[in-house]
Amino acid sequence: MLLDMIKSAEKRIFFSSLYIGSGETELISTLMARLAEKPSLNLYLQLDLNRSTRPGHSNTAIILLPLLRAFPDRVHVSLFRSPNLRGLMAKIVPPRFNEGWGTWHAKIYGVDNEVIISGANLNKEYFTNRKDRYLRFTGQASLSDYCFDFLRKISTFSFQLLPADAHTDTTQMNPHSYVHGEYAVVWPDPETHPHGITEKAHKALTEFQESHRTSEDEKKEGSCRDSSNVLLFPIIQAGQFRVREEEKFFQFLFGHLKKSAMRAVLPPVGSIPGGVSSISQERPMMDLTSGYFSLYKPYQDLILGTPQVAVRIVAASPKANGFFGSKGISGRIPEGYTFLEQKFMKAVARAAMTFAWLGLGPSNVELNEWEKDKWTYHAKGLWLSPSASSLPVLSLFGSTNLNSRSADIDTELSFVMILPPTRGPADGGRDPVVDLRGQLAREIADIRVDAKEWKGEQRKVRWLTKVIVYWVGNKL
Repeated sequence: MLLDMIKSAEKRIFFSSLYIGSGETELISTLMARLAEKPSLNLYLQLDLNRSTRPGHSNTAIILLPLLRAFPDRVHVSLFRSPNLRGLMAKIVPPRFNEGWGTWHAKIYGVDNEVIISGANLNKEYFTNRKDRYLRFTGQASLSDYCFDFLRKISTFSFQLLPADAHTDTTQMNPHSYVHGEYAVVWPDPETHPHGITEKAHKALTEFQESHRTSEDEKKEGSCRDSSNVLLFPIIQAGQFRVREEEKFFQFLFGHLKKSAMRAVLPPVGSIPGGVSSISQERPMMDLTSGYFSLYKPYQDLILGTPQVAVRIVAASPKANGFFGSKGISGRIPEGYTFLEQKFMKAVARAAMTFAWLGLGPSNVELNEWEKDKWTYHAKGLWLSPSASSLPVLSLFGSTNLNSRSADIDTELSFVMILPPTRGPADGGRDPVVDLRGQLAREIADIRVDAKEWKGEQRKVRWLTKVIVYWVGNKL
């Protein structure tokens, strides 16, 4: 689909990813061919600097050089670098682990007015045997413009990638720019140190969101609404820059669900708690999944503190974790997630005891693990349904893993889709909102086909792994 989108591009291609895999030669050649066919076409890439410049003969920076050399005025490559890694640590942390201090994590693949929002990177395994989510939007000019403008805003505090042999303008070079082999990494703002962009980024992102909200309010029709009045709105989570829209969304959502449920089942004055209430019989159903399940602690508290909402969680089994079988310390990562799951399920059990005493029925949380032979798991997001037997009315999708890394360290872009109550089309035909809700329900069902009973409590976690988990903290 991405290749077909590129082949149809007329004005702009804008991709955002953590990195581009060294084996994606067809992607590069397709971009090259389309740029040659369309002299007015521009390509914009927003990637992570540390991941894209890992040592090697075919890292992302190197495989992009033919594009940069062939179309120097129409190919724009921006490389974000987290300012958290600085000083002595920046010099001694090995390249494989420097992502632990923050990455550019948003996954957006746009061509003209068509956009795919995903959690997947541009690498072979994502296109073959790694389960992930992709939501495609066509003919949505405002959504496409928002995503494009967002990436261009990020580029104002990102490095620029250029061929070293084409970098003749020495005035662009400054103490923060450097040449490495065939490519140059250029810092565009000599007045700001790359480690000192926190305030600049905070201001840029907050003003960006506010300007888009204001412009949308001024329009008669909201830019992210389709003809069925399905609402789609973006959420930026960049904890290192004090932008925490995802957290605010979770707080608002659970607060709303709790208030709605309490109004629906408020007991008579003087009644004594006991038995199974209607809360446990017909609770809203939230499906939540993450390939790296270390659920952010405030989100855990919201889930465990809201028994009015049933929550089904799917996490990757150790074998479905992308680090399973890795050499060295990274090979312990799946075991580390098992340890975090064990801690979470102990908290679930403690909360269940409280629920039982209050007469709220059994635990509101169910944890399953996804496993499929020779596959890995990377899907993330949530779906909310009014009940277990109804179709979803809300979904969160995008790059966030819903963990501490996503909340505090990485820079994420996700979207919330809210679907209105369905009354049926006026002409008696098919209701597009019902169709969309059905598609979201099939997403859940497709994931749960390979979701099995969680067996983490049976797995042994070595003491050194526990020490490592405590040591790395929210970097896992």
